[in-house]
Parts: sequence; structure tokens; C-alpha cells
Amino acid sequence: MLKFRFLLWALTKLLQRAIRRNPGCAKLVKGKSLVFQIQTEGGVGRYFTVADGKIKSAAGLTEKPAFTLSFRNAERGFAILSAKDSKDEFLTGLRKGDLHISGDFVEVMWFQGLTEYLQPAKNPAQFFFTTR
Repeated sequence: MLKFRFLLWALTKLLQRAIRRNPGCAKLVKGKSLVFQIQTEGGVGRYFTVADGKIKSAAGLTEKPAFTLSFRNAERGFAILSAKDSKDEFLTGLRKGDLHISGDFVEVMWFQGLTEYLQPAKNPAQFFFTTR
């Protein structure tokens, strides 16, 4: 459970860094106003707010997200979100019932485009020193 929560928190930091460093990513979020959430079926999760060209997140769930990615449990959520080949893992998760998507699928596709800009740090310590 802790790994899943940490991963969702880190996702926010990685997206913030991508927006700051990549003009294409910044253009994608410019003018976008959206709230979405990523959670487990048990209700553990985080919601993300995109507004004014920035992204922020908060622990917990929100009332009316544009879309929700809901994983069967934290272990499957962590495995799918941290997979090297995330597109295939997402499709496999959908097929096996480990992942359910609800809400506006156009916005889900926008989010998939946003995640294309994520590039993990080669050195894990580098992430913590370069996100500020």
C-alpha cells in the first residue's frame, strides 16, 4: 500500500518537472482545467488537479472527477503504473479486470498523452534534487 501511495505522490512531482522542462508538455496542459483521480477499489488514492498550466495533487478522493483509474488493489496498481511497458500493462490490466476506467475517455486519452512526457531519472537520488 505504501509503495502505491508513494508512486502517486511521485507521479505528481514527475509531471510537474515535465511541465517545467518540456515545452510540448507545458503546451499540453496550458488552458486545461481538469480533476482526475487514481485509486484502488478499496478507496485509497489521490486526486490530481490541472489548472493554469500546472498540476497539483492531494491525498484522498474527490466527488466529481473527470475520470478515474481504479485498480483492483494497491499491489496491482503499483505493478501497472510502474511497468516499463505501461501501455501493454494498462491494456492487460483492463482485460484481466485489474484496472477499471470510468468517466470521460477523451480526457483519459489526454492523460495518456501527458504521461508520454515522463522520463524517470537515471539515478533515483537525482529525482529528489532536480524536482524543486
